[in-house]
Amino acid sequence: MKKRYYIYILALFILALYFGYSYIYQDHRNIETESANFVLEASAFSEAFVNSPNQAELKFINKTIEVTGVITDLNQTDITLDQSIFCQFSTAITPPQKVDTTIKIKGRCIGYDDLLEQVKLDQCSIVKD
Repeated sequence: MKKRYYIYILALFILALYFGYSYIYQDHRNIETESANFVLEASAFSEAFVNSPNQAELKFINKTIEVTGVITDLNQTDITLDQSIFCQFSTAITPPQKVDTTIKIKGRCIGYDDLLEQVKLDQCSIVKD
C-alpha cells in the first residue's frame, strides 16, 4: 500500500517537473509571423504615449504593432520613424533603406523613453506591401 502511494507521488512530481519545464522554456515569439494587434501611423502612435502614457502602456506594451512613417534616422540595425518611433532590428536591415522615405515596420512595443521622447519597438521587420 505504501509502495503504491510513493509511486503516485513520484508520478505527480515528474508531471509537475515536465509542465514546469515546458512553461519556463517555451518557444520565443516570432513577431515577424504574428499578425499585428494594432496598425497605426507613427504620429498617432507616439501621440498616444505623450497624451496618456499610462493608458498607452496598458494598451500597447508587449503587443505586435505595425507602424507606418518616414525614416528620419537610420543605422545598421535600427530605424527611427518621424523622430518619435525607435525600431530595433535583430539583424542588419535588408534591403537597405534611405532617409526621408516612407516605410511600414512591424515590431513589439517595449515602452516609451521619456528622456528621448521615443516609443521603442524591438524584434522589428520591414512589412512588404
